[in-house]
Amino acid sequence: MAGREPIEDMKCVDDFRLRLGRRELVPIMIGGMGVDISTAELALEAARLGGIGHISDAMIKTVSDRRFDTKFVSAKQKRYKHNVANVDMSVVKFDLGDAAEATRLHVQSTMEAKRGDGLVFINCMEKLTMNAPRETLRVRLVSALDAGIDGVTLAAGLHLGTFGLIEDHPRFRDAKLGIIVSSLRALQLFLRKSARSRRLPDYVVVEGPLAGGHLGFALDDWMNHDLRAIVAEVLGWLSQEKLDIPVIPAGGIFTGADAVGFLEDGAAAVQVATRFTVAKECGLPANVQQEYFKAAEDDIEVNGISPTGFPMRMLKASPAIGSGIRPNCEAYGYLLDSNGHCAYIDAYYRELARHPGAKKISVRDKTCLCTHMRNFDCWTCGATTWRLKDTTRRLEDGSYQLLSAEHVFRDYQFSKGGTIALPD
Repeated sequence: MAGREPIEDMKCVDDFRLRLGRRELVPIMIGGMGVDISTAELALEAARLGGIGHISDAMIKTVSDRRFDTKFVSAKQKRYKHNVANVDMSVVKFDLGDAAEATRLHVQSTMEAKRGDGLVFINCMEKLTMNAPRETLRVRLVSALDAGIDGVTLAAGLHLGTFGLIEDHPRFRDAKLGIIVSSLRALQLFLRKSARSRRLPDYVVVEGPLAGGHLGFALDDWMNHDLRAIVAEVLGWLSQEKLDIPVIPAGGIFTGADAVGFLEDGAAAVQVATRFTVAKECGLPANVQQEYFKAAEDDIEVNGISPTGFPMRMLKASPAIGSGIRPNCEAYGYLLDSNGHCAYIDAYYRELARHPGAKKISVRDKTCLCTHMRNFDCWTCGATTWRLKDTTRRLEDGSYQLLSAEHVFRDYQFSKGGTIALPD
């Protein structure tokens, strides 16, 4: 029987390069974790090290208030405080000027701080409908492009009309534009609908069933899918159609060796996020990062509590699960559809009617995602989160040592044979 290949002869991620137009990059992309979990600091480290980092425009006005001491959230809350006791949220609208300014502040400050040869992208979720889906999406995209973002990753939705919203922007063909899909069919739909813009996406992120947060699969079916099989199908179809679009797998890629396996099979880069949730530059509070370290494999679940309709992977101990807080759409309301509707509003008032006079109610089937994400109480995570404890050292007080983003990035870049470098 042939022996195992000597580790010195194995390839590492640094033996490959991602080519986007004229740019040549380390083929590592850090995923866009919303509500400032993928902070500017985390994205900037990826760019400094020659890869790609993401910031996110999820709940952008909340992020702006934290980072730049703006008062967008409180101003909106005051404007609609008369509607607090109303089930009908159709009157609760976002000020598009505020949304544009919040995006500009976040993107511009990040880009002004950028160093190195890498890139910074922004993750833009279609499911953040904000009671005016097309208008708010257009404002967020245009503002990010105006502020100098290197690229935009279209997430959480099919984005069938998104290119049409920005095709008149002067940077439409200059900025890097990509999309996240979980199937070949989703990619084909996007390409068909965006064909009139005569512009292909610069990259496609193929997100598999082991990813963190929202998943692009059915709640009862996600476990029947395999990232490697989906990537192979997408690569085969693109080759058959003679379409030169870089493919970037995501979800469950835990080591440099995992990444190399996809790169050798034809992927252009990999997108990773779970291991960066416990980096010092990540936006998660330190006490929540310790919950991620402590998690066992059976502490992770995929549930249907997100009002978006997508299944969502998270830690079972998340305070958001079963919480019955009042919907705070007056302050947030990012998931309100064009009719001012959100599935959590229905669930909350249903339970309120079932328990009249109760001081506290519990809502098990949905959660107020806006409030809980704002408070870091919705602990979304990847399927490999239980392995995080093996990437660091346990300290004398029983807690786990946080890592630097550079340490994690370099480990992906240079490790071989499935090894993981522990911090000093």
